[in-house]
Amino acid sequence: MKVSFDPQLNYESSRKRVGWTPRRETPEEAYSALGFKCGLEIHQQLKTEKKLFCRCPAGCYHGHDDFDAEIVRHMRPTLSELGEYDGTALMEFKTRKIVIYRIKNETTCTYEIDDTPPFLLNRQAMEIAIEAALLLQCNIVGELHITRKQYLDGSIPTGFQRTGILGIEGEIPLARKKVRIIQVSVEEDACREVSDVGHVRVYSTDRLGMPLMEMVTYPDMLTPDEAAEAAHYLRFLARSTGKVRTGIGAAREDVNVSVTGGTRVEIKGVAHIAWIPELVHNEAFRQKALLEIRDELKRRIPDAKRWKPAHRDLDLEALNGRHPLLKEARKNRLRLLAVNLPGFRGVLSFFTQPNRTFADEIADRLKVIACLEKPNLLHSEPVAAAPDEALFQEVRRVLKAEEEDAQILFWAGDDDVKTALETIDERFRLAFQGVPNETRKGLPDGTTLFERVLPGPDRMYPDTDSAPIPIEEELIERLRAGMPVDVHRRFAQFREWGVPRDAFAFLLKHNLAPLIERIHDGFQAEPRFVATLLAHDLKHLLGKRPGTQFQFDRLQGLFAFLKKEKLERGIAKAMLPVLLEHPNMDLQSVLTTVGFRKLGKKEVLAPLPLLRKKFRKIAMSRDPGAEARWLAGQLRRTALGNLPLRDLAAQIDKGGAA
Repeated sequence: MKVSFDPQLNYESSRKRVGWTPRRETPEEAYSALGFKCGLEIHQQLKTEKKLFCRCPAGCYHGHDDFDAEIVRHMRPTLSELGEYDGTALMEFKTRKIVIYRIKNETTCTYEIDDTPPFLLNRQAMEIAIEAALLLQCNIVGELHITRKQYLDGSIPTGFQRTGILGIEGEIPLARKKVRIIQVSVEEDACREVSDVGHVRVYSTDRLGMPLMEMVTYPDMLTPDEAAEAAHYLRFLARSTGKVRTGIGAAREDVNVSVTGGTRVEIKGVAHIAWIPELVHNEAFRQKALLEIRDELKRRIPDAKRWKPAHRDLDLEALNGRHPLLKEARKNRLRLLAVNLPGFRGVLSFFTQPNRTFADEIADRLKVIACLEKPNLLHSEPVAAAPDEALFQEVRRVLKAEEEDAQILFWAGDDDVKTALETIDERFRLAFQGVPNETRKGLPDGTTLFERVLPGPDRMYPDTDSAPIPIEEELIERLRAGMPVDVHRRFAQFREWGVPRDAFAFLLKHNLAPLIERIHDGFQAEPRFVATLLAHDLKHLLGKRPGTQFQFDRLQGLFAFLKKEKLERGIAKAMLPVLLEHPNMDLQSVLTTVGFRKLGKKEVLAPLPLLRKKFRKIAMSRDPGAEARWLAGQLRRTALGNLPLRDLAAQIDKGGAA
């Protein structure tokens, strides 16, 4: 008797089997049960004038279509010192990518395109990275040795990145624990990707070679929230130096995740720390799903070595009209192949991530390795739509499939068929092992895509073009003497000042604590007032004007002006919107724009008696505090800059005008 199979029901039941729940509904105990571990690799651009190994200017960006020349390269792997190939390099070689570099003379020289040996390491970048390593309580190395790290995806024209370790074995304090630091390195940044379609990948070289600092933690974070907390701490620490770049792309996080029975999976280049909790949550349960699939396959197919998929070419002419994608394949004169997967029924529709199944694992690899643009396959267990039963009946007949088998259809050009079949075969064989070592790309919705095979140790080897650089004790002591306040001490300082907790992140993100101290020391402004002016009022205004840049040091000039003119500091809040809209306007004109008039205390309070009478004529509320609030509102505009609002409230409470 034939048993019906519903992919949607299978997806729902497999999700329950895995135990996935929305992150905010998942208790910490669930991560403990999974054996969840997470580590971070934070890459931060350094604010230097020049690039790391040449003398091109750093931080000069241009549009993707603004370039002076293009260079075409093909990457191939090379043997390591031990005579072995790196797995990632071999995978990238399979893709047969044509890599195009768009070059602007202003930002690129012959070093970037591997026609000139490296210049001496940018010492300014090295010192910034050492300062950060000291803040992380690392041990500084006696000599900096430059090594090469292979990158065969084309993001670096040389095929490798030059990098060097400066500090090892540090730590940072979080709210409930300490997180250990493995190392701090200085290295060169890669190109910016412009496009990646089919076998052609295009890069812009303006970012290439810019100095980066990499901070690497041990896998000490045991919940998604701890991972985000550690990432924020490291970001705040880097920014506390005042010597790092900010803005989109200036800092990127690689997040390593594993669960018990799984392996390390790296989520590469996470652009926003706010994405980290959702990404690592879903990755943990993706690994749990892959382990469940492995266990199920072992029950069904005890001898995985004997398992073998079968494939057949199909006649696109005969099948044309069965599905819109097949019409497109016929139009492009592609080959259509059907693959039978013995014993795999229920695996293709097995939950792996929200709205994603194991079939997506195959589609992702076909896109990356075989360069088959999505949508690149059909399969017998679609969850979002009903399967084309007539089509797959024909496929099963041609493949002589059994009831417990699953099937895939894909289309490709002649040159890509062999790679596609190898990719499908490899991924399904890896399903018997559980969780493959992968680098994955994080998406805003908290899910991930396959990016490449996780690199191994064979990708690292010494750089014979760069001599070791001694790091003298005198340099370390000089840098130690000029270090900023530790981040955890800033937290304590904010609490002492009475700064609201929701202001901490904005102040640390923009490294504003030193500015608050200067304003307090120079103009006797209360730190709490200055902090809330920045992190509440200014933040709110910036939120309404996305992309607006504000020079925070302008605030110091504002308080100097208020002191000189003997104005009450409250007027600063009224002046902020004008300063934001007209950053070059002189402060006297800003006062005029907000309608300020210089008045004495008696002049400010003079209308009080008449206002009291007016309120009592119009009052409808029995609230005893309504009169005071209304009076304060009426006089607030004239009081700002002339009389502290607390003094205004006190005079209103007294019931007098003087």
